[in-house]
Amino acid sequence: MAEAADIQGMNPSPARRWALRAASLLLGVPLLAGMTQLPPAPAAYAAEDASGPRTVDVALNSLTPGAPAKGDTLTLSGTVTNKGRTPVTEARVGLRVGARLTGRTQLDTAAERTGYFEGTELEQLKTYVVKIPQLLPGISTDFSLAVPVDKLDLDDPGVYQLGVTLSGKTKASGIEQVLGVERTFLPWQSSPVKKKTQLTYLWPLISTTRLSAETGSDEQQTPVFENDDLAKELAPGGRLEQLVSLGDELPVTWVVDPDLLATVEAMVKGYTVKDRATGTKVPGKNQAVAKNWLNSVEKAVKDQKVVSLPFADPDLASLAHRGKKVPGSLNQLQRATEAAPGTVESILHVKPSTDFAWPVNGAIDPAIVNAATSAGAHNVIARSDSLAEIGGLPYTPTAARPIGAGRTAVVADARLSTAFQGDMSKAENSTLAVQQFLAHTLALTLQDEDKQRSIVVAPQRMPSVTQVQSMATALRALAAGRWTQPIDLEAAAKAKPDPRATTQVPGGSAYPDKLRDQELPTSAFETIKATQHTLDQFKVVLTRPERVVAPFGNAINREMSTSWRGKETAAGTYREEVQGYLVNLTDEVNLIEKSTATLSGRSATIPVTVQNKLVQDVHHLVLRLHSTMPTRLKLGEGEGAADTNVPIKIRGGHSQSVKIPTTANANGKVLVTAQLFTEDNTPYGPPMHFTVRINEVTPTIMLVIAGGVLLLVLAGIKMYSQRKRAAARGEDPDDGTPDGGTPDDEDSEQPSDPTPDTGPESGEPSGPGEKVDR
Repeated sequence: MAEAADIQGMNPSPARRWALRAASLLLGVPLLAGMTQLPPAPAAYAAEDASGPRTVDVALNSLTPGAPAKGDTLTLSGTVTNKGRTPVTEARVGLRVGARLTGRTQLDTAAERTGYFEGTELEQLKTYVVKIPQLLPGISTDFSLAVPVDKLDLDDPGVYQLGVTLSGKTKASGIEQVLGVERTFLPWQSSPVKKKTQLTYLWPLISTTRLSAETGSDEQQTPVFENDDLAKELAPGGRLEQLVSLGDELPVTWVVDPDLLATVEAMVKGYTVKDRATGTKVPGKNQAVAKNWLNSVEKAVKDQKVVSLPFADPDLASLAHRGKKVPGSLNQLQRATEAAPGTVESILHVKPSTDFAWPVNGAIDPAIVNAATSAGAHNVIARSDSLAEIGGLPYTPTAARPIGAGRTAVVADARLSTAFQGDMSKAENSTLAVQQFLAHTLALTLQDEDKQRSIVVAPQRMPSVTQVQSMATALRALAAGRWTQPIDLEAAAKAKPDPRATTQVPGGSAYPDKLRDQELPTSAFETIKATQHTLDQFKVVLTRPERVVAPFGNAINREMSTSWRGKETAAGTYREEVQGYLVNLTDEVNLIEKSTATLSGRSATIPVTVQNKLVQDVHHLVLRLHSTMPTRLKLGEGEGAADTNVPIKIRGGHSQSVKIPTTANANGKVLVTAQLFTEDNTPYGPPMHFTVRINEVTPTIMLVIAGGVLLLVLAGIKMYSQRKRAAARGEDPDDGTPDGGTPDDEDSEQPSDPTPDTGPESGEPSGPGEKVDR
């Protein structure tokens, strides 16, 4: 951001003006000597400011205090390494002070400079050096300088450039030269300014998705984790542990993802972890670590301002740019927002603010602003490299900007927000980043000492351990409060906006391509929609829907998480596993397959078995059978009915055999479809098709049977008459033997009753080709 403030002059102090005049005079000596035939200046003096090849690397690993006051001693320590091929002799490490920098742009320019350091080695600093007799090629040695601040001639407030230099001799040159330099900044404000800059620093407690949708079938619903990596972040020295332990001592605004809190709480209650190698689940072992961290968080945020993001930190830009193509996507953001405050309050026992939306890197456009505020938030955390100043203000304006429709963009300062994004594991990088951060806060304040402004710092969402430590070091250096004072994010959002600040939200074309390329694809939101639809259909048949709605609802929120950026494959796998697991659960309530059924007679029942393999009961289901030929096969009790509906309620782990009454009107085959429906007439699961074979007894057969019966009756009458006559004569009516004789065994057998052509009623599943019950 170009600032006119950078050209507002800040005059050198009297002592520095004297030093500059002396340097100018001495630099003119050779020219004067040539003109007047005076003898040349001594070689020792000429070598004092000579600059040789940069063959020595100087690393400044520590500078304390970072923002010194009068009476302090500045301690600088680090390492020098000979990168050349020849030894350096008579070397010394010293400190040089550059000119006071006038504005933030000059700080940026100075930070990028790699050439000769335009600083003066003050005479009084020559005694504060570290001498190194010899530095061999490839060898490093440590140094530590302790310089009283009053020896630096820092009279006027402002930011000064410091140079830690190594001077020495090489074989190629017999004179002393500056062979290496490390540049840094030193903010100098010995007394409090009239109007301090109000500084808000966001302290994010956010992590990546670790918890799956799967839970155990026990009453506690033991959660299943994708891995146990979160324990490393929670353990002492881990990233999240450092955020809490260091943040507890700092004036920061906590920005929390409720999903992280819910995930850690799940660990505390007992959890299992997927073992990808064996396909099994093993018990988690880090409950104590999780409990200690959660207790630390609760203690740290007590009586502090806490801002809650929507559950699982949804990717607002992805929703705005890709999710808008899938109807209902913004409803997911609403669900995530509604889940946030209750989660935070139940775990941390503080009431959070949910009035802030935080797009990735603070990059916004109209679509992102609309999506971000659609769920109720009124404040959007942007960044000054997105909502950039175009009015040529000579200062950095207050963060709060009205952007219409009652919404406020809280514009974080880009330089300060990105100060610690580099590799802070190197002490040199951390030290330089801290000093540059402090320098910008002072330069910003001195832009206009009569105008108090509110500045917000929104760092990266998931800073590393060393980045967190560097951030904490910088904030501790500001603790004296000589030019800044801390305020929370809610206060910053309510600060009086600068009427001259830019409020125009940039268009969609200004959104960075790099960020756009990392967004969730449209297909991700289509999968999310399908999963939510399946969940909505499933929950209405459950007697205890909360056991399914909570884990799957949270998992769907996690599918939209900002943490999936740059992890397209892992994000896709997670979505597929959530959807697959839910579909498998819904399939646990199903119809037992059957292929054919045989119907003998005009009336019978067809058994259809519904199975529930879930551990909980299901209800609000309806079994519907449909006959494709109702004139041949009528279902139910109605006249000529093609359909019949039967309410279904099944206990967990049980099956229910439903007997459907039928009436056959003609022989043949009829295709019947069985389908489960919810009570709102939504199909549940796939339909089942089977064939009914009808073998009805025809009128001709009935005449034959009737004729046979008549013949039997007549034969019986005849036999009776014969027996009666024979009894009168005392003879056997069949063979002429008298009473008491032995009859033929074969002639004495009686016809047995006909065997029924249907099987007995059974609760077991009906198999293919079975006969149906009457």
